[in-house]
Order: sequence, then C-alpha cells, then structure tokens
Amino acid sequence: MTDYKIVITGPVGAGKTAAIAAICDELHIQTDERASDMTRAQKQSTTVAMDYGVLQLEEQHKVHLYGTPGQERFDFMWDILSLGGLGLILLINNGAKQPLQDLEFFLEKFQDFIRDTAVVVGVTHTDSHPEPGLAKLRSHYTQLAARYQLPTVVPIFAVDARSKEQVAVLLETLLYSLDTDLVKHNA
Repeated sequence: MTDYKIVITGPVGAGKTAAIAAICDELHIQTDERASDMTRAQKQSTTVAMDYGVLQLEEQHKVHLYGTPGQERFDFMWDILSLGGLGLILLINNGAKQPLQDLEFFLEKFQDFIRDTAVVVGVTHTDSHPEPGLAKLRSHYTQLAARYQLPTVVPIFAVDARSKEQVAVLLETLLYSLDTDLVKHNA
C-alpha cells in the first residue's frame, strides 16, 4: 500500500473544506467552528485546525488530503500539515476583495514547500466573479515565481470546489506532475 499526502490551502472561503468533502471516499473530518473575527462577514463557520479526508485511487494507492485553515492566525498549522506532503493545491477565491494579493500571500508562505514539491492553483467563484480572470492570475503568478524562485509555469484553472469531477482534475494534475505512472494506473 502506498499512501500519498496532499495539502490544500488558500484563504478563508476559497473552498478547501468543500473540495475535500467533494472528492473523498472515506471519513471526512472537519474542525469548523463558529467564526469569531472578521471572517464572520464571509461565512458562519471556519476551519480552525484542519480538514482531512482519504481518497482510494486503487487497491495499492491512497491519497490523504489535508486542508489548512485559511486564517493567518492559524498559520502554525500550515507547517505541521505540510510535513511529509508531496504537493500543494492552492485554492484562490476570485470573488474575494484581493485575489491577486491572496495568491501572493500563500505563494510566499508556502514557497519552501512548493520548491520541494509541486503546486497547482484552482480559482474558485469565477462563475460569479469573472475578474481578475485567469489570464491576470497567470501573469501575476509568473511575476511572483521569479520573486520567490518558484517553478515558472504551474497549472492555474477555474474550478468549482463542490464538484467531485473538477476537484479530481486538480488532484490528477498535481499527481501527474509528481508521478506520471500513478495517474496512468488510475485513468
């Protein structure tokens, strides 16, 4: 049995909890609590420790998904949850006040992890908030990649975090960048 650990991160409201719930076959653990700070303006509850779920790819392979809390005050969990991780799925809420700044913030915070692994970026809420748009996010990523010494090109695409199929594409894209044989066995 081979177990893989993937970390999902992003700001509050980007869809981390929804993505894990949508794709996982086995027990999905959430540590949501009632929002007690400025997060209340966005949603009633927020992740305070982590989200967790397991996806069985085939008899030999399991993917353990760990979702980080989005609030910076819980950033101590980011390093803990990243330990042993093979890659990062970064979700950006296109409907947030500053999605370009959110992209930069999380790339900076996870830059060491990204350099050692791989990253894909899923942009949520593009249906209701088309701007800044994928082209602008990709361009901004290119500038940030040079600044933080990250891979010059990474997959960035729109995703509905509630859709099992769309989250699967995110995950497959990340897994493919890590191990092409793993994806071929599960296609």
